[in-house]
Amino acid sequence: MRLRVRGVAAVLMVATLGLGACSRQAAGPASAQAASARPSIVFMTDFGTANDAVAICRAVIYRIVPDVRITDITHQVTPYSIEEASRFLYGVTPYYPAGTVFLVVVDPGVGTSRKAIAVKSKKGQYFILPDNGVITPVLDRDGLESAREITNQHWMIQAPLSSTFHGRDIFSPAAAHLAEGWEFNLVGPPVQQLVRLSPKNSVASAKGIDGDVIGLDDPFGSLVTNIPGEDLKQLGYNPGDKVFVQINKRVVALPYAKTFMDVPVGESLLYIDSRGRVGIAVNQDNYSRKFSIAPPAKILIPRKGLPFKAR
Repeated sequence: MRLRVRGVAAVLMVATLGLGACSRQAAGPASAQAASARPSIVFMTDFGTANDAVAICRAVIYRIVPDVRITDITHQVTPYSIEEASRFLYGVTPYYPAGTVFLVVVDPGVGTSRKAIAVKSKKGQYFILPDNGVITPVLDRDGLESAREITNQHWMIQAPLSSTFHGRDIFSPAAAHLAEGWEFNLVGPPVQQLVRLSPKNSVASAKGIDGDVIGLDDPFGSLVTNIPGEDLKQLGYNPGDKVFVQINKRVVALPYAKTFMDVPVGESLLYIDSRGRVGIAVNQDNYSRKFSIAPPAKILIPRKGLPFKAR
């Protein structure tokens, strides 16, 4: 009798353990699915990598939402360059899905009256950043659904706020709470008018195009301009043509090529970059360093066939 009772107890124990194991196995994929459904945080700063600032911001985020995925645009934005950060943000956002949280800390006005804001675009992407115009190009393209000032103390670090490190104290925790699923509208009051950048646009005329060198494609040192590739086509140029270009006060003749290896190694070329803008490079060398040209710089491209008159 005792043996029979013990046998029944053993069977019940095995069954219970089996159900527990099944329960744990069933919970595993569900937990993984919940984690994978959490939006990513895409992070960009001008902090560089020679200090601990980025690591501290990440630690603040992970402390709030440990299973979030953080990816980086760059932390090498030229210090204080809101325009460069806006260009990188504009280039990256189309490749991320709705719900992504973009965390941008390029903030020369930290500690002043400039607002810390949370923005939702009409594409359903979220942005945590300073109200200094860095989001202007993205909203011009994607549209603005809502903008709010980050004033709710519960969205910030639970410690005294620094006047010089809002990346740690305001922006990172706000991004973390948003990724965690906190209600966007609770971050603070609506912002009626955002600060806007006034981007430099090239100007086309019957004589040609006046534009600007607005950045470098580092580490290669290629010149990035604000001249759309379509505008170059409207001037009559086709790949294979020689194009006279004035950069600042220097006139150079450049072959219009489709890719770098269309010219010999060490030779210069004009091309349309992957973002659809006119670029100038040296095949396997650094154009900026070789010719001592860095932004800002003026650039002039005449209409094809017109006599070139340097300005």
